[in-house]
Amino acid sequence: MKIHDIAFIGAGASALMAASLISNKDIALIDANPRIGAKILISGGGKCNLTNRFATAKNYLGDNNFIAPTLLRFPPKEVLDFAQKHQLDLEERSHGQMFCRQSAKALVAIFEKKILTCKLYLSTKALHVEKNEYFTIHTDQGKIYAYKLVVASGGLSYASIGASDIGYKIAEHFGHTVITPSPALVGFTLQKEQFWMKELSGIAIPVTISVEGKSFSENLLFAHKGISGPAVLSSSLYWKKGKMSIDFLSNISLKALLKKHSQKQISTALPLPKRFTKAFLESMQLEDKVISKLKNDEVTKLESLKCYEFAPAGNFGFSKAEVTKGGVNTAEINPQTFESLLCPNLYFIGEVLDVSGELGGFNFQWAFASGYCCAQEIF
Repeated sequence: MKIHDIAFIGAGASALMAASLISNKDIALIDANPRIGAKILISGGGKCNLTNRFATAKNYLGDNNFIAPTLLRFPPKEVLDFAQKHQLDLEERSHGQMFCRQSAKALVAIFEKKILTCKLYLSTKALHVEKNEYFTIHTDQGKIYAYKLVVASGGLSYASIGASDIGYKIAEHFGHTVITPSPALVGFTLQKEQFWMKELSGIAIPVTISVEGKSFSENLLFAHKGISGPAVLSSSLYWKKGKMSIDFLSNISLKALLKKHSQKQISTALPLPKRFTKAFLESMQLEDKVISKLKNDEVTKLESLKCYEFAPAGNFGFSKAEVTKGGVNTAEINPQTFESLLCPNLYFIGEVLDVSGELGGFNFQWAFASGYCCAQEIF
């Protein structure tokens, strides 16, 4: 019976970074997919938003005292240095987002070369884990044994590439608390009062969304099911089933605009798509009249363009979510080593933990950083 030194459940970003840094150890990588890095390959339209140059703990939902030291030990610069060292060509997009210029396949290829000595158990689904002197990992292909176990199984998003709750089940089996997982970086469904937005499917406009003390200035995309787009996805990370507000005239003074175009009709004066303006006016029961003829109560209604308050009905669910928020309680994890405080030689890294980043490369940065920190300590 072969007992590996270290086994990883999951072969995504966090596991690959960790495994690629550990030398002179017998390492096993267990993953339900037929190839490593499945999420890397499909993220960012196939170009993988692998980090954000401006990432700090403020861009994450979770315990700041747990997150910040990890990002200090392995900041975005380290990811960029890694890319440069391995001649991975990157392109920078808005707000510090870094993508693979050609394809995410180039990043996965780097990891494939770096883990050549690892034993790969691909197309292998972990079912449950037991521990005596070593860990026994029960899979649909048989048993795998290891002295140390790293759970890097991710969350519940992307069921199409084998996402499952196995990481949470393992954590709970060994006494850990799991903060209830829920979809994040996901679009919102709408209450009846906002159904007018559904008529605008396909339109995207720049907005500022404010929720729970956070603000996001990016595009909002109107969809058949509700609203989506970068601003919406990031705001979904912090939404707690209460109200949020949208500024549809981001960085524009409505008062100055109305004064400047007082002799124009509302639809002509507003720098917004005509379909949007028409639907908005109808929803507010406002006539598209000359601005100078607006009554005080009508101006008040129009001012809601700057602070449109509403409560989403819900979200599009795990099938459309970029990540899962919630997960293994970080209060029960050593922040230096990522080892369980409840079970020796058991580690948790990446998305399976109760740490979630905003849209824009922050979640891959966390995956790489947590994988790096774990690798520095595990051997």
